[in-house]
Amino acid sequence: MAKPKPRCFWCGDDPLYVAYHDEEWGVPVHDDRLLFEQLILEGAQAGLSWITVLKKREHYRKAFANFDVRKVARFDAKKVDTLMDNPGVVRHRGKLESVAPNARVFLAIQDEYGSFSKWLWAHVDDKPIVRRSRSHQPTSPLAEKISKDLKKRGMKFVGPTIIQAFLQAVGVLDEHLPGCWKA
Repeated sequence: MAKPKPRCFWCGDDPLYVAYHDEEWGVPVHDDRLLFEQLILEGAQAGLSWITVLKKREHYRKAFANFDVRKVARFDAKKVDTLMDNPGVVRHRGKLESVAPNARVFLAIQDEYGSFSKWLWAHVDDKPIVRRSRSHQPTSPLAEKISKDLKKRGMKFVGPTIIQAFLQAVGVLDEHLPGCWKA
């Protein structure tokens, strides 16, 4: 029997989490749809474990028009009420009410910079920041800067801790722990 690959401690042994760690987390993302998806999911995760949201991801994709930012930007109060009845998503009114306004800010950034990806990756000169430490930091100066900018533009559920997790997930910050096979 093959010895399991060493992974970041937070990954655990849930097959869904292992696949996420091995195939997605920390891989640079430049696709705006995927960036929007991750941003919304990270906001949904606030106060919960990531595995909770990860297990609901397919439900989110269905409920949020596969994260088509233009469609999500048109969500209204009636749509939020419908989502509040959907057990496949985290039913937190504040989080759900933030999604359409966040989508509109996302679209404004796309209009201003050509894509959200260009805006995001310009913060690191298009190169991931690689950091190997024995522990993850809950935030960073980069996360604080991006969070502040997104909040100033009108986004919600984009605090520094959420943005730190987002930056790690989409590979802007490559923070696989020492000893992890991906480090």
